[in-house]
Amino acid sequence: MDNRKLAKDILSYVGGINNIAQLANCATRLRMNFKDEKLVDLEALKKIDGVMDAIYKSGQYQIIIGTEVANVCEEMGKLGYISVPAEHSKQKGGKLERLMDILASIFTPVIPAITAAGMIKAILVIFVLLGMPKDSQVYFILSFVADAGFYFLPVMLGFSTAKKLGGNPYLAAMLGGILLHPGFKAMVTAGDPISFLGLPVKLVNYASSVIPIILAVWFMGYVERYADKISPKPIKFFTKPVLVILIVSPITLIVLGPLGSIIGTGIATVVGFLNTHVRWFVPTVMGAFMPLLVLTGMHWSFLPILLTSYSTYGYEAIMGPGSLVSNICQGAAALCVAIKSKNIKLKQLGYSSGITALMGITEPAMYGITLKLKKPLIAVMIGGASGGLYAGVMGVVRYTSGTPGLLSLPVFIGENPMNIVHAVISCIIGFIVTFILTWILGFEEPKDMGTENILGGESIKNKLSLNRRIDIYSPMEGQIIDINKVDDDSFANEVTGKGVAIIPKTGKVVAPFDGTATMVFSTKHAIGLTNEEGIELLIHVGIDTMELEGKHFNTLVKKGDAIKKGDPLLEFDKEAIEKEGYKCTTPIVVTNSDDYLDVVGVEEGKVETGELIMMILEGVYDE
Repeated sequence: MDNRKLAKDILSYVGGINNIAQLANCATRLRMNFKDEKLVDLEALKKIDGVMDAIYKSGQYQIIIGTEVANVCEEMGKLGYISVPAEHSKQKGGKLERLMDILASIFTPVIPAITAAGMIKAILVIFVLLGMPKDSQVYFILSFVADAGFYFLPVMLGFSTAKKLGGNPYLAAMLGGILLHPGFKAMVTAGDPISFLGLPVKLVNYASSVIPIILAVWFMGYVERYADKISPKPIKFFTKPVLVILIVSPITLIVLGPLGSIIGTGIATVVGFLNTHVRWFVPTVMGAFMPLLVLTGMHWSFLPILLTSYSTYGYEAIMGPGSLVSNICQGAAALCVAIKSKNIKLKQLGYSSGITALMGITEPAMYGITLKLKKPLIAVMIGGASGGLYAGVMGVVRYTSGTPGLLSLPVFIGENPMNIVHAVISCIIGFIVTFILTWILGFEEPKDMGTENILGGESIKNKLSLNRRIDIYSPMEGQIIDINKVDDDSFANEVTGKGVAIIPKTGKVVAPFDGTATMVFSTKHAIGLTNEEGIELLIHVGIDTMELEGKHFNTLVKKGDAIKKGDPLLEFDKEAIEKEGYKCTTPIVVTNSDDYLDVVGVEEGKVETGELIMMILEGVYDE
């Protein structure tokens, strides 16, 4: 996968780098918010080679890529500066979606630190089992290294909360430091009453806390805007931060911190009750409904609960056991489909996504297999409930966060050696139940994965006969060349679709047939058309010309406009584009060419506007 090219392709359908308000990634997907959401073409994003799916969930646009997502995100960042306006907190979607977006944006950046801390703790447990004394210097150093990931949560969460809600993230980190300062901790340890300007300061240990710092930074955002308004411009650089800290820090210590502590204690009490009295219930429900929680983004709402449980008890049993089994079940369903299917592409996807799901990354299996085929999803949910029930009954807990899968099984290693054993058994139960149910329930072979189905050893394409020919005419004047000669791998390798390319003589593009303009790129360099017979045609002027962001281009139609053959579609300044170092070679491809028997281009040579450039052969099945 060419990550830089994929990043560019994604940008071409979201209004360019300047339209991105927020950009982040989790294990498998880009999470994005935009300044102008009208520029985002969600359907076009889904069709990009390398994109598994594109959805709008929990107040965010989520582009599912897979394990290469971090590299794609990095390449996207290299293409330009992403400015995040504070006022962007107003997004489309209901209150619940906005809340999910806020929680995801706050907690996602700190998960790597929590995961690292937890894995080091798991390693220490293994070292002790192998004979390392707990009073050794190695154990001592690694122990406080791991503890730091949890202890300084208020600092990390303060920074990420400010990045999301608006505000100076360094002032927010300072607030976290205030809550953890050794001087304040000494007062808490001493237990003597303290006050500030006559107001009592509640003595609370904020180490590893979650809710207090989020409330503090939320309040800080309002104070910061107020301080900005009243501070004289010549001295604002020091009056603004001083006012913010002097106002927010005492209110946090007196009101917001204790309030957050009470909320956190309440969450811990509920978690403790569930773990003590109905410990089988939550893992069962989570095992069954985890795919739906992930699909809707609702799983992010549990992060404050998980972190509170870690800091209070040192483990959690709310999401870890159930999500582990659910991911294993996704792998089981995908592998079963791979074995049973007669579709080559589905087999390949099933094997690759199944193995990936077993390792903890379920999006390829979920979006490519179980959600699409539906019945395997039912098997996944029943298998997840079965394995989750066993995990709950046996009291399986997770000692730290980590992508649930075989590779992260060490997060279930603790002082109770049977915890990891029962975790593995719950996975085996879920896998077996899901595999058997997927096999019994079956699934309908997809019809939208190309013509590579194998029926009795004979390709469907071999069972097609020519029904009719549909001609496509040139939208421009120039020199026609084979599509394989285009200096762009996605076009040259026919990933985007079959077709031809034209080296234009002029800067005019007209409609090659009667139909509709179904896609008009915000960067004005490309247009998608659909004719009355359903042929989808992409006219892409130039190579990498989306980087010009519309400069030297002028579109003459809008998305949804009806077009007639010969109608002007697009104008471009050929000389100016080439002067900037870009080729104007124009691929013209049938993006749904898999729906047809073949797409045949004419021989290379000169071509006039309106002349035949390719023939689409439509087939029928021979019974």
